[in-house]
Amino acid sequence: MSHSLDPLVRLMQTLQERAENRPAGSYTTKLLDGGPEKIGKKIREEAEEMIEAASEEGDAGREHFVYEAGDLIYHAMVLLAWKGVDLSEVANELGRREGTSGLVEKASRGKNSGSNAE
Repeated sequence: MSHSLDPLVRLMQTLQERAENRPAGSYTTKLLDGGPEKIGKKIREEAEEMIEAASEEGDAGREHFVYEAGDLIYHAMVLLAWKGVDLSEVANELGRREGTSGLVEKASRGKNSGSNAE
């Protein structure tokens, strides 16, 4: 059940344009103007709603969960745009981790951050 990720690419382009131009009357502009504090608050809210929706049963529960996942991903992408990071950079990072145990990857970050402090 593979679907194109083109809508995410188009959304990222739109968010980047909003970050540059900040059109008046745009919800995205309002978020961007609030910076990480305002965007982060929305991400936390949407994450909670997604978690709550995960326990809902049946097709309606699944549909609600997908809806909330979309909200969470949108707001995370707004923060990416605010920071000037493209979704492709995140995809590349995930590709870099592919085939590596999450525990191994986390341990390697600990070693790197320790050496930077010295």
